[in-house]
Amino acid sequence: MGSFPRQILGRFRRPAAAGRTLRVRGCSLPFRIPKSAFPILNTASPFAAGPFPINFLEPMSDSFVHLHLHTEYSLLDGAIRIPELMQKAVELGMPAVAITDHGSMYGAVEFYQAAQKAGIKPIIGCEAYMAPGSMTDRSATSARDASFHFTLLAKDLTGYSNLVKLVSAAHLDGFHYKPRIDKELLAKHSAGLIGMSACLKGEINVAIQSGDLKKAERTAAEFADIFGKDHFFLELHNHGIEAQQLVNAGLNVLAKKLGLPLVAANDVHFLERSHHEAHDVMICIGTGSMLHDERRMHYPTEVYFKSAAEMAQLFGDVPEALTNTLRIAEMCDLKLDFSTSKYPAYEPPPGMSREQYLRDLCSAGLRKRYGERAVKDQELQPRLDYELSILEKTGFTSYFLIVWDFIHYAKSHGIPVGPGRGSAAGSLAAYVLEITDLDPLRFGLIFERFLNPERVSPPDIDVDFCQNRRDRLRTRKVWCPSRISDHYLWHTGREERSPRCWKSDGIELFRRRPHR
Repeated sequence: MGSFPRQILGRFRRPAAAGRTLRVRGCSLPFRIPKSAFPILNTASPFAAGPFPINFLEPMSDSFVHLHLHTEYSLLDGAIRIPELMQKAVELGMPAVAITDHGSMYGAVEFYQAAQKAGIKPIIGCEAYMAPGSMTDRSATSARDASFHFTLLAKDLTGYSNLVKLVSAAHLDGFHYKPRIDKELLAKHSAGLIGMSACLKGEINVAIQSGDLKKAERTAAEFADIFGKDHFFLELHNHGIEAQQLVNAGLNVLAKKLGLPLVAANDVHFLERSHHEAHDVMICIGTGSMLHDERRMHYPTEVYFKSAAEMAQLFGDVPEALTNTLRIAEMCDLKLDFSTSKYPAYEPPPGMSREQYLRDLCSAGLRKRYGERAVKDQELQPRLDYELSILEKTGFTSYFLIVWDFIHYAKSHGIPVGPGRGSAAGSLAAYVLEITDLDPLRFGLIFERFLNPERVSPPDIDVDFCQNRRDRLRTRKVWCPSRISDHYLWHTGREERSPRCWKSDGIELFRRRPHR
């Protein structure tokens, strides 16, 4: 803790009581006002109004940050809803919290925004699935043998970008029972990331359990080489499981031998201890098991969101593992920018701007759609010019060209395309580009429902492709594979008397009546 600032300028708007927790700008760790400061802060002294040096502040060494946590986005495994998580973190006075869902980042943005709103530092991560060899090797005959677990946390925007790349590659290239990465890919995209050895299913921990300490040491050294010794942590868990005691002892030996830091975690899957029974039912649904089956998968009651005091009671013999959670939280400082759009840029033919290319396409399309009327009708050209000017001013020229490109590709390759749905039908530019097949002038449709210059929001173009041949669109060289993503939807809901099962895009969840 000695590396954290002791001389900090702060400002109190009102007298503060001793013991109050203070968050200091530029430092993510909480500080406590000691009792010795009470007379200063509660007198008419000019110090009470600030600004003043608050070098008497004490870092809260008894605080803790959960760095291994599964939300409901760990489908049918995690049972933590993000709003309730933030309320709990604030209630317990925790300065930060991490999200590490299994093999995915579905909840990253929601988590980040909710944490920011609650005044909690968000740490974006993922409990990745690590292939035992190459991620392209699919010789394993069971999920147990196909992958190990490994915890990743993003320090900054570089780390976040690399985490996105790793998770995407895991789903697109490494999927075998689970979306997997391997050490070779991890080494290429390790910048800005912190690694932790994960749970009992981590590669190092599996080796310790099997008695192969040499393999455990060799694997730990590999990860230390990938991340650097200051960015790879040996992760301690204590849920009262005998195997964890064996693993923790082995990790302590490795930490001393290799000079690696330890960190405490609780592999959180639900918020309160009392939620264990409901979580157990959810696990049965996810695994297709019955509650009375003693051989089925069980989670211990201890994987709930414990307080700092509870974690200190478990790991009091290794205090550095507790303070390292704060150290990692301080290392992580991810800033996501939601103020600007990040659409890909369309590449027009050489020597042409995007705006000119779009205008040329629209002029040709206008003649094709309306024939001689394109010249005689005094309403057509002004309407088209108006729409194109709005697209240029709002920065959606590339967006329009991209949509035209893949629809044009589909139609020219015999892939059936629908006539277009939603507010895009009000755009003449969309009609002449054959993005839609409804004449907005004939049916009196207005462009402003699609894109309003006074209230700019991303335009929404609903396109339907024939399901039997739409996969051919992925072979389009310009956009495949890194610029195409799948969109999934699932429902969550409030508690009611009778449970229901909801399906969407092949995802099946046990939840209640949907309210989102």
